Amino acid sequence: MSKFITGRGLTAAALTVGALTAAVAVPAAAADHDHRAKRPSVEISRVQYDSPGRDTRSNRSLNKEWVEITNNTRRAVNLDGWTLRDEDGHTYTFRHYRLDGRATVRVHTGQGRDTRSDVYQDRRNYVWDNRSDTATLRNDHRRFVDSESWGHHRHGGRH
Repeated sequence: MSKFITGRGLTAAALTVGALTAAVAVPAAAADHDHRAKRPSVEISRVQYDSPGRDTRSNRSLNKEWVEITNNTRRAVNLDGWTLRDEDGHTYTFRHYRLDGRATVRVHTGQGRDTRSDVYQDRRNYVWDNRSDTATLRNDHRRFVDSESWGHHRHGGRH
């Protein structure tokens, strides 16, 4: 006994398959939407690792080498005890510093007077290697927050 599908039956079958496909596709699309990379709450947003001009070790030249830390949330974040470190172990520790919501602080290598938007490591030598290095930000519990790398990864060697 042979069965024939009429035009009406074919349309009903196509609609059923379409509805099942849509039901399966919507949750998958929703799942993809939920797994998009979220912007970190606090991040290393920019790095000026090569001080413009000649490396003279003057305080002015040292302060043109910096790392920016940005708070992407609306609330202030207490950075007291947070650290910013290079591959060779040079570490800057934030002391009594609160980063306002939607704000950025620039961490300069040289000496200066700390403000809301600029803090200073008070160093007399460059920290960030011009060829390759990694700036790593950790919170006061030593948990990884963010990092920014440039050049080839390597160990040892400075300017």
